[in-house]
Amino acid sequence: METLYRKVEDALDSIRPYLLADGGNVEVVEITNESVLKLELKGACKTCNMSHMTMKAGIEETIKRAVPEIKEIISVN
Repeated sequence: METLYRKVEDALDSIRPYLLADGGNVEVVEITNESVLKLELKGACKTCNMSHMTMKAGIEETIKRAVPEIKEIISVN
């Protein structure tokens, strides 16, 4: 599970600069035993009206490409 977490963090690190530039961020809340990733948008991303697009088009696609072991991605916001 630790290796999976590291792979997810590495994938997030590749898009984090874009989130930070807009005053936001993303944090891993949990990776379940069923390989479900729970994420929380932080800062400006939390309240942005484009956050759904950021999550789907940016974050999810990046993680699915880099970490195919993750079966589902859920935003806890």
